[in-house]
Parts: sequence; C-alpha cells; structure tokens
Amino acid sequence: MSNTNGNGVAERRDSSATRRAPTPGKATVLAIGKAFPSQLIPQDCLVEGYFRDTNCADFAMKEKLARLCKTTTVKTRYTVMSKEILDKYPELATEGSPTITQRLDIANQAVTEMAKEASLACIKQWGRPAGDITHVIYVSSSEIRLPGGDLYLASELGLRSDVNRVMLYFLGCYGGVTGLRIAKDIAENNPGSRVLLTTSETTILGFRPPNKSRPYDLVGAALFGDGAAAAIIGADPMTKVESPFMELSFAVQQFLPGTHSVIDGRLSEEGINFKLGRDLPQKIDDNIEGFCQKLMEKAGGLEDFNDLFWAVHPGGPAILNRLETTLKLRGEKLDCSRRALMDFGNVSSNTIIYVMEYMKEELMNRENGEEWGLALAFGPGITFEGILLRNLN
Repeated sequence: MSNTNGNGVAERRDSSATRRAPTPGKATVLAIGKAFPSQLIPQDCLVEGYFRDTNCADFAMKEKLARLCKTTTVKTRYTVMSKEILDKYPELATEGSPTITQRLDIANQAVTEMAKEASLACIKQWGRPAGDITHVIYVSSSEIRLPGGDLYLASELGLRSDVNRVMLYFLGCYGGVTGLRIAKDIAENNPGSRVLLTTSETTILGFRPPNKSRPYDLVGAALFGDGAAAAIIGADPMTKVESPFMELSFAVQQFLPGTHSVIDGRLSEEGINFKLGRDLPQKIDDNIEGFCQKLMEKAGGLEDFNDLFWAVHPGGPAILNRLETTLKLRGEKLDCSRRALMDFGNVSSNTIIYVMEYMKEELMNRENGEEWGLALAFGPGITFEGILLRNLN
C-alpha cells in the first residue's frame, strides 16, 4: 500500500516496516565517509604545543588561549601540521615570513590525500563500483591550484574520464551544505546519476605565531581542525543494492545584505587572514527563525521546531547556544552538532557531514524518530544554507 501526502512525499514503508520509502525522483544520501590526518591533538595539550612551536613567550596571550580552549568545548582535533613539517619549513612559525608557496605545497597534497581516503570509505559503504559515479563535487577552502582538486581526486580514485566535475572553492563553513544542495539538483535532474560530494580542509594556510594585532588567530587556534568528508547522493535508489538513509527534500540559500565584512578572509604572502565580527552570533540570531520557518513549512503540518531533528554546522558554541535559545529547542536537539564540535572541532565545510553521520546513528537507535529535520550552515556573506531532510530509517 502506498500514498502521498500533500507535498508529494511517499508515505509507504517497505516490507520490513522499519524504513520509510524514498520519494520517487528525490535525492537521497546513500553513503557517508570521513578521513583525518594522523596527528590527533587533545585540547588539553594544545596551548603548550602551540606556544612552543611558534616560539612565543607572551604569558598573557597564552592565558587567553587557555581560556578560549575551554570555552570552545572542543576536546580533540586532527591536524596536518606536525613536527616534521615545522622542521622542514621553520619559516611557517616566523612572523612576517612570505610562506604562501610552502603552505600551498603542503595543503594541496594533504587535502588530496584526505579527500581520497574519505571518498574510498564512502564508496566502500555505498557498495557499488567507483566507475558508477557520474558526477563529482569537490569543496575546499584550503587549496589553490590549476587544475583543481576535483581533477586530482577523480584521477586518484580511478573514475571515468567523462565524469562530470564541479569545484567549489573558498565558501568556508557553509560549503558542505552548498555541496549537498548542488548534488541534490544534479541527482534529481539527471536520472540514474550518482554524485560523489567530497570536502577536504586543513588549517595550514592560517597557521602563524600569535599576535596581539590579530586576536582572531587565537580563536582559530582554539577551534578549527583538519579532515575530509564524503557523501554519495542519488535519486531512486536501487533496491537491495543501495541503502538510502536520508532524503534531501528542499534546499534554500540566502545571504544577509550589508554583512560582507562580518566574516572576512584575505589571502596574502603569509597565508590566509581571517577577521570575525563580534556581531556574527547576533546577525544569525536576528534572521534564523524566519529562515528555518521557510524550510519547515515545506514539510507540511509541523508547527514546532522541536518536531524536527537538527543537523547544524557547529561554528562554535555561542552560535549553537543562541540557536537553541531563539528557536526554543530542547537541550538534546543539538547534541549531534555539539558532539561533532567536541570530537573534531570546526572543520569548516566537512563538519556538517560529521554531524549528519552522528544524526544517522542517533535516528537508527531511536524508536519513533522524527521524520523531518533541518541541515543548516552559516558562513561568509553572511550566507545561510539550509536543507529540509527526511529521515528514511
């Protein structure tokens, strides 16, 4: 027996009565993978290591970083930076050194390696040959080169030479949700297509000694991590071959006029410099309810944000706390976002996929889990990205 609700969403469950049926023609998430560099840094060890590696003896700044490390709620992070790299390139820890060439040499190789590893893990979970991938979307704010990482990734994975590639550079923290939105559009408009979305990020471009004139450097040191993530997206999944667990129902992007300078990143000969406006949490707070309402309305019949599950990019604890308060969310609603932040830090575009993986586990282990949810991310612009998700478990 099968019927649809007012939004054309299939309400039939499969024969096992444990899964919702995918809506015909709608994009679904078929697999997820992730990868990290080998260096794992406990947050408790970060301050001593950072000031030692940068030869900085400023006690006041050291105390400030220690306070920031506690407020971020991060417990562990992975990083490409290592003793071997600093021994080879000591100028990376020297103030004012023109090191963009060295940084890109390190970053370009590192993001490709992590992207390949995450993609292979994703393809393995998917269960079909890599040759069945028809499209690649590659997202990174950590490399600059021609040709780009999309071609290197396709070559490393042995994909077909006629695979369709899309490359998204320097979107920052919302890049993962942008990638999901574009993958949704491709999958739904190209019957039979299978889209590999891969994101890969490293903080190498922004690593530098602490400096009182750049207070945001300490925030970055306390919050950001490295890694890669991947997802395979496709519509009309093959029965008994593919295992869709989440449907990408409806997607919206919106920018806030007049907020271009609130998140500002500039590339220089010394790497990339970021400035973050103190009003960022407030700007998000002022606009988020209407944005989420627009997405929730597409589910039909829902009136309370607590009727949804939430996969939010954890830009930092202040943003999550504000979101929770403004939308009157119950404490557990952002648990997956807080868990990803605690385990990996803010890994820019990758992080939303880590959150979705935790959400997948949570929904599978929960009786009568919510059918509808939201994936959200915020970044330069200020740009909001949101997707209405449907839980198929």
